[in-house]
Amino acid sequence: MHLDTHDLPLSTTSAEAAEHYREGVRLILAAWPGAEAAFDAAIAADPDFALARAGRARAYALNAQPQQMREQVAAARTLVAKSGTERERSHVEVLELAFTGRSAEALTAALAHADRWPRDVLVLSMPLGAFGLFAFSGMADHDQARVDLCARHAASFADDDWWFLTSHGWALVENGEVARGRDMIERALALRTANANAVHALAHAMFEGGDGEAAQALIAGWLPSYDRAGVLHGHLAWHAALVALEQGDAAAALRIYEDQVRPGVSRGLPINVVSDAASFLWRLDLYGHGAPQAGWEQVAGYARQAFPKPGHAFVDAHLALIEAATAGREALGRRIATLEADPRGVALAEVVPAIGRAAQAFADADYAACVRTLEPVAGAVVRIGGSGAQRQVIEDTLLVALMRAGAADKAQALLERRLHRRPSSRDAAWLAGL
Repeated sequence: MHLDTHDLPLSTTSAEAAEHYREGVRLILAAWPGAEAAFDAAIAADPDFALARAGRARAYALNAQPQQMREQVAAARTLVAKSGTERERSHVEVLELAFTGRSAEALTAALAHADRWPRDVLVLSMPLGAFGLFAFSGMADHDQARVDLCARHAASFADDDWWFLTSHGWALVENGEVARGRDMIERALALRTANANAVHALAHAMFEGGDGEAAQALIAGWLPSYDRAGVLHGHLAWHAALVALEQGDAAAALRIYEDQVRPGVSRGLPINVVSDAASFLWRLDLYGHGAPQAGWEQVAGYARQAFPKPGHAFVDAHLALIEAATAGREALGRRIATLEADPRGVALAEVVPAIGRAAQAFADADYAACVRTLEPVAGAVVRIGGSGAQRQVIEDTLLVALMRAGAADKAQALLERRLHRRPSSRDAAWLAGL
């Protein structure tokens, strides 16, 4: 009997296939290049190995290749029905639900699967992270849900399990337990330095702790070891650009953006490319530095191709920023109307349309209207998913609108709450200037 990375049985008679599969899993969990080749080698060694096909589907998903992803899931489903175990059949079912757009069903199935087989880490990983099934569920308490899930299954993992330490630590950081989470993530990175997910989580921990200089040093020292083909390369550079902005060095931030983050140079997932580019350029304008219009047009063109239809709250919130910044008033109006008619919950029907209207009002310099629109939904922005660092651009928009609308008391209260939560030289300067 051959086992996976966490000692669960695998339905393959090939030791070679099993080893290649384990390596593919480790690379997926570390967001490290090479998983595709590992799963291909596993399939070559045993064409009937269903979980190798499922793993290959995961790798195709990370490369934004939906057609190939669906083909591998279909192959895995056929194979696992013939010779897979109950655990493997459930594993493939969860992936199929997620990869065919049935995310609510996938979340339910993943949680039930984890209760029976918590060490099946490729399934347990699916509800976790800023882009996981919990984050994109529309829940207001998805940060707490991730912490609870990790706590429920912590006893199933050793104290030196680098993947679980990374995932649990980041869940804690996003839920406000920054010091405890950072400690776990640092331990995970020490156990496996070739772990982009740990570096990413640690950058978030440093951001949430107001430790921008540490984040800058971490990324500068580690990123050169990470191939540009790595799915998180551009996003980690985005974090470095945000640190430069926090330090007031807009020129350095823009250089990082142009070299590593913008469409055409970043090789990350389209959702990362669009959200990173849109939020960075919006911040440049928001903070008074002035984003290059050519940059806005470039990301607008990329976004129209990558996401031709509305329906994903996190993406649509960023597309709203792009349309507001590029005078796409008609496109933004159509997006808002479509989302308001969407039956899939408050994030799409209420929060994102409000973000869109507020962004348009801000672009029109109607700051009072921006405040009136955004203030009532500010507490619900968490429903769009993503991380706290990613969603902060929306709160920043409200804050700057408050200051420009002359609502100094409200701006002061918001700044004081933010500074209590996270040290920030920019926020301190804004507060001193009120």
